[in-house]
Amino acid sequence: MTGAIEQENFEELLREVLRRVHGVLDEQARWELLLEAVVTMAADLSLDGLLEHIVGIAGQLAGARYAALGVLDTGSGRRLRTFVHHGIDAEGAATIGELPSGHGLLGLIIDRPEPLRLHDIAEHAASYGFPADHPPMHSFLGVPVRIRDRVFGNLYLTEKQGGGEFTAEDERIVVALAAAAGVAVENAQLYEEARRRELWLSATAEITGLLSGPVHGTEALQVVVDRALEVSGASAVWLLTDGVGAERRTGPGVEPMSVRVAAETGAASPAPVSSEVAEQVASGGVPRRVENSLLVPFAAAGAGAGVLVLHWAQGGQNGQAAEDLDPALPASFAEQAALALRVASSHRDREQLAVFEDRDRIGRDLHDVIIQRLFAIGLSLQGSSRLADDPVLRERLEGAVDELDSTIKNIRSTIFELGGSSDDVQAEVTRLVRRAAETLGFRPSLAFEGPVRTRIGADVVPDLLAVLTEALSNVARHSGAARVSVLLSARDADLVLEVVDDGCGVPSHVDESGLHNMRERARARGGTLHVEPAAGGGDGSAPAGTRLRWQVPLG
Repeated sequence: MTGAIEQENFEELLREVLRRVHGVLDEQARWELLLEAVVTMAADLSLDGLLEHIVGIAGQLAGARYAALGVLDTGSGRRLRTFVHHGIDAEGAATIGELPSGHGLLGLIIDRPEPLRLHDIAEHAASYGFPADHPPMHSFLGVPVRIRDRVFGNLYLTEKQGGGEFTAEDERIVVALAAAAGVAVENAQLYEEARRRELWLSATAEITGLLSGPVHGTEALQVVVDRALEVSGASAVWLLTDGVGAERRTGPGVEPMSVRVAAETGAASPAPVSSEVAEQVASGGVPRRVENSLLVPFAAAGAGAGVLVLHWAQGGQNGQAAEDLDPALPASFAEQAALALRVASSHRDREQLAVFEDRDRIGRDLHDVIIQRLFAIGLSLQGSSRLADDPVLRERLEGAVDELDSTIKNIRSTIFELGGSSDDVQAEVTRLVRRAAETLGFRPSLAFEGPVRTRIGADVVPDLLAVLTEALSNVARHSGAARVSVLLSARDADLVLEVVDDGCGVPSHVDESGLHNMRERARARGGTLHVEPAAGGGDGSAPAGTRLRWQVPLG
């Protein structure tokens, strides 16, 4: 009997020895696995991939069925910015719904960042419960992950495989993993920061070359916005400038800032910042964060004081990049882009000035040399015609004088065109009259009286050009004229447009159609439209041409 008991005790002792041996071997294997994980984490510089690797290794080292890493949102206390989980597939996560937000036990470890080991989650006073369709969880191990003296996030492990609870050895090895993970995460963040800095610097250098090319105006601003969107990883980027587009006021006395150009990847417009805040950043010249947006001053030639707005959607994939982004990088980018736009604008102004100077020189040469020579030739021919006895020769000489006079007028019109810019009313009228020659079969004569360029406001020009176009069109379609003269006068208090032809007069149906719009345009500006015969026929019985006079007050 005694021998049997001793045999049983020996077998129990042997089993205990074997369990301890296996435990030692298991612990040794786990520490070797931890060392391998440290080496792997050190080589992984992708932050997203690194976080997933840390969670997977933590679950394997502690023998946990479920593992997660909650990354803290540095700007909002308890809120979790990212929640990386292992053990629940995508379908299961979708069924559960929203990811944890930092309540219950998760919030307890956030408030008191130290290891926590529980036999059963439900028994703890801070237990918050689980949402519907959440898998059952009992045993729990939570360990903070620190980067130097800052808590980056927390590791959460639940459901010890094989039942039971997590051991002190589990806690020690996960604490060791968390320490190594903190170093690895810091390295990955430094690498990401260096990569972002390189991207911004490269974009800053590239934008200078792009903006020095043929792009300008809104197209150039769009290049800035598109490049900023690409480099920043933002959900949307807006460029706000003074007095362009739809106004958005936030209070009395606040000058509006409006959306100039925008590039979006799913975010709503307009920019989610008030006009008042945008004005403060534009005038203060200092970047500012407003919730999920970063505002950077932007002042380019022709755009006034402006703001470049980078916005990251709530819960977006690039939230980490948004919070870690050094504002000096997009500020430097915006400053360089604005400078490049100003330099390009100055360069274009110099080129345009050179063109205008050439036009002025050509105009002076035509006026001072060519016209004077033609005028001298005309006078000589006119004098010779008086000496000619042959009527045919006299008629030819007088015809040549008339042609020279017409040529001089054409050259003067060309001189006016050379001096005009794209928004010069005199140049616009000259171009319109020249184009009318294609339908008339000849070029109408054109004359200007008074300071046309300076007296006629830009708001009147569209109506003026529309009336002139309709008048010349009516002549071409209905009058059968061989000559047409156009006079634009800006003397005294009125603008007067006169179109005179030598045709057959105005058919009655034209007054009901072609002239109606001209009359309405004059009436809308407090003016008048008169259409009458240009002169009586030889016996006074028939009209000889038509005179159209469109007259409106000058502003």
